[in-house]
Amino acid sequence: MNDKTDLLKSLRIERNADDEAEPHFPGWVAPSGVGVAALIVGAAAGWFLKPAPPAPPPAPVEAGATASGSQVSAGSLVASGYVVARRQATVAAEVTGRLLEVRIEEGQRVRRGEILAVLEPTLARADTGSANARAAGAEADLAEAQRVLIRTRTLSEQGFASEAAMTTAQARYDAALAARNAARSEAQRASAQLARYEIRAPFSGVVINKAAQPGEIISPVSAGGGFTRTGICTIVDMSSLEIEVDVSEAYIARVSEGQRVEATLDAYPGETFPARVIATIPAADRSRATVRVRIGFDQLDPRILPEMAISVRFLDNAS
Repeated sequence: MNDKTDLLKSLRIERNADDEAEPHFPGWVAPSGVGVAALIVGAAAGWFLKPAPPAPPPAPVEAGATASGSQVSAGSLVASGYVVARRQATVAAEVTGRLLEVRIEEGQRVRRGEILAVLEPTLARADTGSANARAAGAEADLAEAQRVLIRTRTLSEQGFASEAAMTTAQARYDAALAARNAARSEAQRASAQLARYEIRAPFSGVVINKAAQPGEIISPVSAGGGFTRTGICTIVDMSSLEIEVDVSEAYIARVSEGQRVEATLDAYPGETFPARVIATIPAADRSRATVRVRIGFDQLDPRILPEMAISVRFLDNAS
């Protein structure tokens, strides 16, 4: 009996204090804890990742845009374009020469015929002097031939001069007259050539670009080098400013000559300038499917400048 008791004691497992302090849970407790944690995480994700509210419906569109930039609304046609000058010129010299002086600056107003610049006229002035001298000599020869003719005619009437003398005197006078006319024409040509060395304004306007300085060579044609200028300045007639816009072919029927227009400069978006349609250019741009329209201002404003961007609204005839 004692042997059996000793045998049972030898088979007994001894537990230390740490093993007895460690808690033990039934097998079903761990899965339940994981499920609860999953529910908590899911609820948090649903709170923070809830779907975004639906987008508001799009606002109604009043106008339909076209590739040309023109738009059509319920009561008007809108297009964009630029302010242009119908009268604009780059002033150049008619002869080749060295620029002696330039009398203009950007922004300066000039009158028609005013001298803008002067080329070195030394040779032209000398040619003009020679031509004038020849013309003066021809005038003297003509006066002498005329006196001889008058005296010969008087003597012929009195019977003291032969018919041959009369013919000679007449021929001398005719030759002197022709020479005088030729010399006078040559002098006028030389004076006109000298006048070309003074470059004048072709019309009244404002200088918007000064392209040459004293000392540079000016030529009416390009000489193939970078040291020769072909223009002196650019002048714009500010009274010729108007608007050019491109209107889509689909809406060009809504534009008519004389139609009222409200123009708005991009530089002054809060102000409109009354205008009217001048003409519709009778040709279309095949690549852009647009037609160009010219529009004139009712009254010009000093703030309106060439090449400014502008938008226009074509008013209906009933407006």
